[in-house]
Amino acid sequence: MSGSAGNRTPSALALASVTSTYSLFEGSAATENIHDAEDKSRVAKVAVKYRDEYLSSRELPRGVEQHGAKNGTANGESIAAQDAKTIGHTARLLTMGGGPAATGAAPGFRATDVEQDVQKVLDGLSGKQSKSKAKKAKKPTRDLVLAAAEKSNSMAGNMPPPPGQQIVRKRHYEPVKPDWHAPWKLMRVISGHIGWVRSLAVEPGNKWFASGSVDRTIKIWDLASGTLKLTLTGHISPVRGLAVSPRHPYLFSCGEDKQVKCWDLETNKVVRQYHGHLSGVYALALHPVLDLLVTGGRDSVARVWDMRTKQQVHVLAGHKSTISALQCQEADPQVISSSMDSTVRLWDLAAGKSMTTLTHHKKSVRALALHPTEFGFASASSDNIKQWRCPKGEFVQNFEGHNAIVNSLSANSDGVLFSGADNGSMRFWDWKSGYCFQEAETVVQPGSLDSEAGIFCSTFDRTGFRLITGEADKTIKIWKEDDEATEESHPIDFRPSLGRRRF
Repeated sequence: MSGSAGNRTPSALALASVTSTYSLFEGSAATENIHDAEDKSRVAKVAVKYRDEYLSSRELPRGVEQHGAKNGTANGESIAAQDAKTIGHTARLLTMGGGPAATGAAPGFRATDVEQDVQKVLDGLSGKQSKSKAKKAKKPTRDLVLAAAEKSNSMAGNMPPPPGQQIVRKRHYEPVKPDWHAPWKLMRVISGHIGWVRSLAVEPGNKWFASGSVDRTIKIWDLASGTLKLTLTGHISPVRGLAVSPRHPYLFSCGEDKQVKCWDLETNKVVRQYHGHLSGVYALALHPVLDLLVTGGRDSVARVWDMRTKQQVHVLAGHKSTISALQCQEADPQVISSSMDSTVRLWDLAAGKSMTTLTHHKKSVRALALHPTEFGFASASSDNIKQWRCPKGEFVQNFEGHNAIVNSLSANSDGVLFSGADNGSMRFWDWKSGYCFQEAETVVQPGSLDSEAGIFCSTFDRTGFRLITGEADKTIKIWKEDDEATEESHPIDFRPSLGRRRF
C-alpha cells in the first residue's frame, strides 16, 4: 500500500482523502457529487473556450459585407460571405444551440461535424484522467456543453467586443462641412509710426484702438476714420504688449525695457509701474473679471500682478524658454501661455501651478487666440496651427496649409480665424471645420522693401467686422469683408484629405 501511495500524484492523494472523508459522514453518494462537480466545471471550461474562439466571427465585418455585395458569385453570394456564414453558423450552434434549419446553414455544411469536433475535445480531456476516475466520472454530453455555453454567453453579454471587432466597427469619420464666409479685402492703410508695429488693442467701446511700435511710442487712433488722436511716450524700448481694461479707464503696456506700465486715459499719464521682470516683457493679458494683470517674457515666467497694489500674486514658472503669448479667461484654465520651448501651458490661477502642458507642437509657439463664444483656443507655430478644447486642453484639429512662421492669430464670433506670418502671408480659416477659405498676401507700403512684408500682430474689433494688422512696413492695415461676394461668386472648395481628423 505504501509503495502504491508513493507513486500517486498529490492531486490524486488529495482526491482520495476528500473521498474517504465524505464517505465517512455522508455515505457513498458523496463520491458521485464530487465527480458531478468536476464534470460541470470541465464542460464550462470547454464552452467558454469555444465561445472565445468563435465570438469574433459571429457577425460579418462591414468591409467584408460590402465586398461580397459588389463581387457576387454565380448564385448571388460571394465566397467570403459563404465562409463567414459557415463560421457564424458554427458559432451559433455552440453558443445558442440552434440547428441547421433554424439558422440557415451554408451549402455543404453539416451540423454533425460540429458535434463530432466538440465530442473529440471532450473525449481528449476525459482521456487524460486516470482509469479509476474515468470509470466513475460521467462523460459530458453535447447538451451539457451547449447549456454551459448559453449560460456563459448570457453572463458576458455586456462585455466589450474583442480588439478585432472594435477596429472593424469603428465609426467612419465624416468631415465637418465648413460655413461660407465672405472673403476679406484691404480697406484702409494707416501710417504714422517710424518703426515696426508690434502690438494692438481695441478699446471696449469700439471707438478707438492703440498701437505699440519699435519706435517706443504708443499711438491712439480713431477706428472709424483712422486719424491719430494721441501719442504716449515713456518706454525706452520697443512696446511689445498692449491691453485696455474693460472696467477701468486704464491702458496697460509692456516692452523690452522690462517695464510694465499702467496709463490713466483721463490724464494720459503713467499712474503705476510693475517691477519684477528680469528681462524684456513680450506678452500681456488682463483678467476679464478680477483686477489681475498677467505678463510674460524672456525670463520664462508669467507673473500675475494685483492691478491696484502692484504686488506679485503668483510667479507661474515652468516654461523653459521665452513666453511669447498670454491669454486670460473667466473659467479654468484662467491663464494660457505659449512659449518658444514649443509648449502651451494651462494654469490653475488659484494654486499658481500648471494644470496641463501641451507638447503637440514641434516648433516655437508664437501666438494664441481665444474664441469669443466657444470654450476653446488656437495656438500657432511654424509647423501648423492647432485647435484645442477647454478646460482640459483636448486636441481638436489641425489647421494645415500655412507653411510659414505665424506671428499672430485672431478669431471673431462668426467663426473666422485669421493667421498672419513673418513673410506677409495671410490665411482665413473656418473655425469649425479647419477649412482655409482665403489665402492672401499683404501689400507693402510704396517705397518699402519686399522683405518688410511681415505681419507681427492682429486683432478684430469688437464687432468682428474689421480686422486690424500691424506690419513690418511701419503701417497699420484695416481689412473688411467683401460686401459684393456671394456663395456663387466665391464657392466653397472643400476637399478634406484622408488623413484629416477632428477629435
